[in-house]
Amino acid sequence: MINIFSSDNNQLVEKNDISDGCWISLISPTNEEVQSISSKLKIDLATLKAALDEEEAARLEVEEDYTLILVDIPSETVKDGNISYSTIPLGIILCDNVLITICTEENKVLNAFRYQTVRNVNTKKRMRFVYQMLYRTAMIYQSNLRTIDKRRKQIEERVKTDTKNDDLIELHELESAMVYFATSLQANHVVIDRLSRYKRIEQYPEDQELLEDVIVEIHQAIEMTAIYRDIINGTRELLSTVINNKMNDVMKVLTSITLVMAIPTIISGIYGMNVSSTGMPLSTTPHGFGIICGVMWILCLITLYFLRRKKLL
Repeated sequence: MINIFSSDNNQLVEKNDISDGCWISLISPTNEEVQSISSKLKIDLATLKAALDEEEAARLEVEEDYTLILVDIPSETVKDGNISYSTIPLGIILCDNVLITICTEENKVLNAFRYQTVRNVNTKKRMRFVYQMLYRTAMIYQSNLRTIDKRRKQIEERVKTDTKNDDLIELHELESAMVYFATSLQANHVVIDRLSRYKRIEQYPEDQELLEDVIVEIHQAIEMTAIYRDIINGTRELLSTVINNKMNDVMKVLTSITLVMAIPTIISGIYGMNVSSTGMPLSTTPHGFGIICGVMWILCLITLYFLRRKKLL
């Protein structure tokens, strides 16, 4: 899908044709759409398709006629009723007074501009527009990190009441998302660091302040990722310990019950042997059976008492 936008009085207006200072948005484009943009703007086809490969690493490529800025942005998918987080590449290409973005799916970064939730957008000031995208990316990372931490807290609150194996699986998924975020944020930081030293494209004085804000927010997102990742590791270890302790408690109870039940089993086994009753205690007593049953109950109660004293039951 191809959409063309141009700023008019700080408002984005969708256009039908490519013009100077416009923004061309490619979302999950077809091969024909990519080839069309490649031929019109004289951009290498491989450069346009770079952002469509989920394995592409974030980088900055400076060519003679255009510049490619490839960064990783957060992505959300629904899996088993829960939101799963990962990252996808976003390609930003600067060429011939035109800015091109290309991505495999709709995302919150570009939608913020398309639906005009970001103020003071000017597609003609391309570097400022790029910095606004990078700033928005950093803010979405932080928002997703806070959401992940809230989900971790919900799992932690269930530790005392209803801990399940599903909680361990969810924590593992959250930890995996943290790994993706940490790797992508570090790569984005390298790209932004190179971009801050890039003098080829005209920049306005206020762009430097915006760039500094981007760097600060990226640093904060990296620190948040490291902190929340450590906390998730601690929560996962706590959860594993609680589950193991509950299993140990169950095994302890079952062992105690087995020990108590062994007493009447042994006594009844001895008295149930197919041997002569001569010499068997209480075999000739009128109330022998009741006495033997009473002794078994007393021994079981004594055993239960000592198990409770030793906190084994």
